[in-house]
Amino acid sequence: MEKYKSTIKSMAFLFLELKKASGLYLQGLKADEIKKKALEENIFLLDTENRIKEIASTVLKRIEVLDEFLLRKLTNGNLETSKQIALYAILKTDRLFFEFMQEVYREKYLLGDYIITDRDFNTFFQRKSEQSEQVASWKDYTLYKLKQVYKRVLLQAGFVKKNKKNIQIVRPLMEEDVVEHLKSKGDQIYLQAMLGEI
Repeated sequence: MEKYKSTIKSMAFLFLELKKASGLYLQGLKADEIKKKALEENIFLLDTENRIKEIASTVLKRIEVLDEFLLRKLTNGNLETSKQIALYAILKTDRLFFEFMQEVYREKYLLGDYIITDRDFNTFFQRKSEQSEQVASWKDYTLYKLKQVYKRVLLQAGFVKKNKKNIQIVRPLMEEDVVEHLKSKGDQIYLQAMLGEI
């Protein structure tokens, strides 16, 4: 089983970077060529070489889980669909975020309780600490940062809106051909995490 990781706290949504790299990939560039272009031409507009390498590596991992149909939708589709596919790529590459979406976001949606509070985040991370020595070993600051980043990713992807100091679930409308494509790939579990029940 894939290990838990906390790298999303410094990588977040990376929507524009993912979209740019996806476009290059569709033009026929290979992963190492995109990485080289990122370093030589600073296509992600970053300050340091280390940050360019980190971002390129993360973006390319996310691209690896997308097939040509999804890459085309990400690159050329409408903004809402593009963002949904970017979130799907995170779900496919970050086990802890996926579990949060399954166990908190989806559960809340199914119960008709659309507000996600800090307490919900704290309960989720507490439960994961009890299930995983790895998560239990993380400092409070790491969990705090993850909570902030999860909120930001969901806001940027259009899956929640701010509601005082909490966030409120906004169930996204997903294009039917994207839903059918993900089902045909056997990825209903990711659809459930994003849309509630399928």
